[in-house]
Amino acid sequence: NSFTIPQLPSRDALKSIRPRATKNSPFAARATAASPPVQPSRAASRSLDTILVQPFSDRVLESSGAPLARVARPSTLQINIGLTCNMACRHCHVESSPARVETMPRFVAERLVELVEEDLKSSEPTIKTVDITGGAPEMHEQFRFLVSKFKALGLDVIDRCNLTVLSLPGQEDLAEFLAENNVHVVASMPCYSPENVKKQRGDGVFDASILALQTLNKLGYGPREDGSTSGKKLDLVYNPVGSSLPPAQEKLERDYKTAMLDSFGISFDRLFCITNMPIKRFADDLVLQGKMQEYMDTLAGSFNPTTLQGVMCRDMVHVAFDGSIYDCDFNYALEMSLSKKDGSRGNLSVFDIDTLAEMGSKKIRTGAHCYGCTAGSGSSCGGALE
Repeated sequence: NSFTIPQLPSRDALKSIRPRATKNSPFAARATAASPPVQPSRAASRSLDTILVQPFSDRVLESSGAPLARVARPSTLQINIGLTCNMACRHCHVESSPARVETMPRFVAERLVELVEEDLKSSEPTIKTVDITGGAPEMHEQFRFLVSKFKALGLDVIDRCNLTVLSLPGQEDLAEFLAENNVHVVASMPCYSPENVKKQRGDGVFDASILALQTLNKLGYGPREDGSTSGKKLDLVYNPVGSSLPPAQEKLERDYKTAMLDSFGISFDRLFCITNMPIKRFADDLVLQGKMQEYMDTLAGSFNPTTLQGVMCRDMVHVAFDGSIYDCDFNYALEMSLSKKDGSRGNLSVFDIDTLAEMGSKKIRTGAHCYGCTAGSGSSCGGALE
């Protein structure tokens, strides 16, 4: 490998690198008010270490006879580009907000591009999709660089969008950029009811989200009236407002499509139902309501072994803004890092591997939170698993 490996900065050092963010977001104060800041004294109470459920790894062994492991050639590279966001939603498992300044520096972004380029040159390319999340990915300086590079390489690129970011000053051309690059937009829309969206995401968010979806439709996203498409994919994401499992995805998708089309003239491709993870802000809500054990009992009691083959960590390599590698975004949020190949201290990073294919067939770190992905119909970045 001819790449010159720079010293990977610590997370604290990277906090000084400012993202392409809008300080005076019209949603920042509203959304932050909807989600009180986390008090240090609550850090221990949100931990899942004291929850009384069967260890997830034991449950997996009982069900499948083997530990959970990544497929030999994972097809998705997921990138958490940084934690700055114009919102601070109650269910956010990485605690993004306007106050967060962590963002991916250019040398980490360039290393990711180099790894993908090397993968595509191999006799058996593995990566087909790049999934960019955050924070609000679009507010980060490297977002457009990464999108342009990966699209030029012929990969599918997903933008996990909160929709309100399209209304921010300085982002007036964002919708056009996404459309021109045929970026697959996966957009947060926790309900077609303004009241429920307000509970989860704050005042003013529903109207801004509707406007953003209408803008994307005008640019060719979503099915046309005659059922044809331009190829620009627009999917929505539903998260339960409270401490319950998502309803049946297929039925809820029909309800969403009817309500969004009839009320707002909006069309979209698919609805993804995603279970709220008992991590960080949502964990704090559960603790404050005295429902943490109850929620974990619900998740563990709804364990569905048939979902194990489809959980997202099995077909994914997840890279955080600082270049460190994790099994998934949830493990990143819980700082469940992967060990370096040589056994030395520190997190495994993109500067410790020569190819992304090296991540194949690796044992996956699991914990009690993994019940969130395997409860009921299952939950992944692409919604229900069955």
